Amino acid sequence: MAEFDVSSAGVFGHANDKLVGTWKLVSASSTTPTGERSETPYGISPVGFLTYTADGRVTALISYGGRKPLSAGRGTAQLEEQAEAFKTFFAYAGRYRVSGDKVTHHVEISSIQNYVNGDLIRTVKFQGDQIILVTPPTSVNGRVQTVELIWQRLPDGS
Repeated sequence: MAEFDVSSAGVFGHANDKLVGTWKLVSASSTTPTGERSETPYGISPVGFLTYTADGRVTALISYGGRKPLSAGRGTAQLEEQAEAFKTFFAYAGRYRVSGDKVTHHVEISSIQNYVNGDLIRTVKFQGDQIILVTPPTSVNGRVQTVELIWQRLPDGS
């Protein structure tokens, strides 16, 4: 299939048009190479938002379910609390492009500095007002897993 690079002015593929908008995380699940499945790779009831813009920008935010507030302000909380807060929230932004059934997020800023200037590739499936993004085998919480994220399109203006 042809590759569509949304960073080129005026060049948008059909899949790009379908991605544009804001999506809310519906569910996340993971599977290990041995077939072990987890319905809670980001805790119970994680919250996430994913935004694709027409000019080729992407922003992703995932907050694990069950996060606890810090006992004190950001700069004065215990180091263990700060580490847990960091470990349970993931965010990045950058540019995206679609090629066939894959979307590539080129990361420009991230809560995990190691991702900056790298590419995160996802298989994308469209299902009505939902998209399903599937990662290649990735280390999550110290275990190699394939993660499936189901996102629901939010109505305009919501």
